[in-house]
Amino acid sequence: IDTYHRKGLYPRDLPFVGGQEGGGTVAAVSDEAAAEGIKVGDRVAYSILGTYCQYSAVPAAKLLSVPDGVGLDVATSCVVQGLTAHYLTSTCHADLIKEGEWMLIHGVGGGTCQWAAQMAKLRGYKVIGTCSKGKESHAEKLGCDELIVLDEVPGTSYEDYESLDIVER
Repeated sequence: IDTYHRKGLYPRDLPFVGGQEGGGTVAAVSDEAAAEGIKVGDRVAYSILGTYCQYSAVPAAKLLSVPDGVGLDVATSCVVQGLTAHYLTSTCHADLIKEGEWMLIHGVGGGTCQWAAQMAKLRGYKVIGTCSKGKESHAEKLGCDELIVLDEVPGTSYEDYESLDIVER
């Protein structure tokens, strides 16, 4: 998301502090956070705007506890992409897809959809993934039942959805 903000794809008021994911150790708590069980020293990850900083003021409801066996770098990288992928594979399809049925996931060479493809497989779905030629080596490792590799839009690493008839394939 940070690159989208910097490029203006998702405009932000200037000036702004970048970042949307963070993690670390709780340095201080409000009375309200303490009442919710948050303690100084807790390991947490979170998603708020403005995380490129040494300290972040994070609402207690946005904190995700990080287990001792999980690195903060891993936990922090999971927040937006991992939760988005979970939503896409478990909730947003309104339970219309059942175990053993097919799920088409575009862009499995990219971050969020790499997670989604693996989560879909864990849920028992058969997965058709699409990716660009430049991301094929990443996508091949995800366990998709079928992988459709597309040309790239010239000058980018994005999939060119006009380079192949996906429905026919």
